[in-house]
Amino acid sequence: MTQFTNSRRNFLKTRKEHRETMRDLPVPSIERVSPEEEPAVLPHLIHLLQDTVASGASVGFLPPLSTEDAQQYWSTVFVEVAQDTCVLLVAREAGQIVGSVQLALATKPNARHRAEVQKLFVLSSQRRRGIGRALMQAVEQAARDGRRTLLVLDTRQGDSAEQLYRTLGYCKVGVIPGYAHSATGTSDSTVIFYKTLPRVE
Repeated sequence: MTQFTNSRRNFLKTRKEHRETMRDLPVPSIERVSPEEEPAVLPHLIHLLQDTVASGASVGFLPPLSTEDAQQYWSTVFVEVAQDTCVLLVAREAGQIVGSVQLALATKPNARHRAEVQKLFVLSSQRRRGIGRALMQAVEQAARDGRRTLLVLDTRQGDSAEQLYRTLGYCKVGVIPGYAHSATGTSDSTVIFYKTLPRVE
């Protein structure tokens, strides 16, 4: 029993030290990606999406995600980027993309004040560094620059992102039960959030 207790204590200590080490690392730079950059960044984005899906995130795909399916997804995103209906931001470090987020811009005449925050990804090996928070802050600035004052988003209930959005000032609208299937065959609920940004004159 004593050996088990000591092993657990050492394990928890190691996890705490790892979290503290990750928090001490500098946050990567956040950049907006242009359509012309697609060939250069596509391999990095494919790896990021596959890593995100493999780690169990609820982002519209089930593992294992093939390279072909990941490439097709990102090709669709870049079409929207080229049409100015989507803003794609990435977190870069040492030439590697370690995170990304998207801002889908509403295009209807009565909806051009709003946008949807989508697909917040962070490499599993780079989490707990504040990268997700930095990406969210950057995407909010992109929304303000585009005169978007209402943001909406959703996330799987119980995910760590749910708490992140709360701390960033997003308001919970409600929960939709059984919204998406998981890799284990269960149905997960999703939480809907919104945030109002100050109007830019």
